[in-house]
Amino acid sequence: MPTWLKVTLIVGGILFVLFVGLVLAGVYVVRTYGPGLVETTKQGAEEGGTFGQGTDNEGCVSESLTRHQSAQGIGEMIKANIFLRSCLETSRATPRFCEGVPGRLEFVKSAQWQADQCKSRGHQDGAACKQVFKHVQEFCEQRRMEEAGDTTPPPPAR
Repeated sequence: MPTWLKVTLIVGGILFVLFVGLVLAGVYVVRTYGPGLVETTKQGAEEGGTFGQGTDNEGCVSESLTRHQSAQGIGEMIKANIFLRSCLETSRATPRFCEGVPGRLEFVKSAQWQADQCKSRGHQDGAACKQVFKHVQEFCEQRRMEEAGDTTPPPPAR
């Protein structure tokens, strides 16, 4: 058997074993953490919707920053993100809330705007704070599209 065929078979075998391992790990994670994650998501949406009914857009952002700061683990971070989105959708409009908010596809402006927002609110320029303002950008972008009469949802953020 030629050397190149042996190498190809060995590399193929290793890749196959890695693939099977990843699939099994994925199944394990989904079965173990999936139901709890679904419940956490529902709870975050309910809390955000309820909180939003008693505040304005700015109140949602302030509460979300507090929740993100105290979040421990990915489940709580997801819950805080869902909370913010639900809260913004049900809250009263804050005048000029979306003024100066760059679109999500304006990458350099977005990064600078997020950092500036975190700094101006006394938060570290960390991923959790930036995550809040990424959701604000999505909300404002959707609001601008609705005001322009475009009902096509914006592309998902990456």
